[in-house]
Amino acid sequence: MGLEEKLPGGILLSTVELLAGYMRKASMWPATFGLACCAIEMMAVGTPDYDIARFGMERFSATPKQADLMIVAGRVSQKMAPIVRQVYDQMPGPKWVISMGVCASSGGMFNNYAIVQGVDHIVPVDVYLPGCPPRPEMLLNAIITLHEQIIRMPLGVNRERAAREAEAAALNATPTILMRGLLSDGPSAGGQA
Repeated sequence: MGLEEKLPGGILLSTVELLAGYMRKASMWPATFGLACCAIEMMAVGTPDYDIARFGMERFSATPKQADLMIVAGRVSQKMAPIVRQVYDQMPGPKWVISMGVCASSGGMFNNYAIVQGVDHIVPVDVYLPGCPPRPEMLLNAIITLHEQIIRMPLGVNRERAAREAEAAALNATPTILMRGLLSDGPSAGGQA
């Protein structure tokens, strides 16, 4: 005989964390950071065909001080990297990041000195969205995935500690340009020096 059986009908039991997570996920305002062709697909999500307003994202914020979700859409150049970090730092907490497209996630086909090989070397990423460019439906799926993470996210000091640990791990990760494949036997394998 549990507590649920003793309560009258219409009473809902939950935790404060779950309730706060539900409210957070239903009221996110994304900061646009469209840098390349993926930005066109991100803009399409705001049209009536896909209607991002269903998820509480009524508008894309033009200022980072009013946004809590950064969608990095497209390749990030080395010159743009400090600006991406500055916009992220200006966002109030809690804040989340979606890396949209293969270029934002890993540098894509641009394996050179001018493009950051993954935006996770600049800001901590919560959801990676593959594709070149990813379809608007895929962005909606990434947003739903992020909503599931937000509902389960701890509050207060636990959230801040988890965010600091995730950011430290992301920034200390080996850059993708230095990673070697599983089949390489050394620096000369695969034709690379």
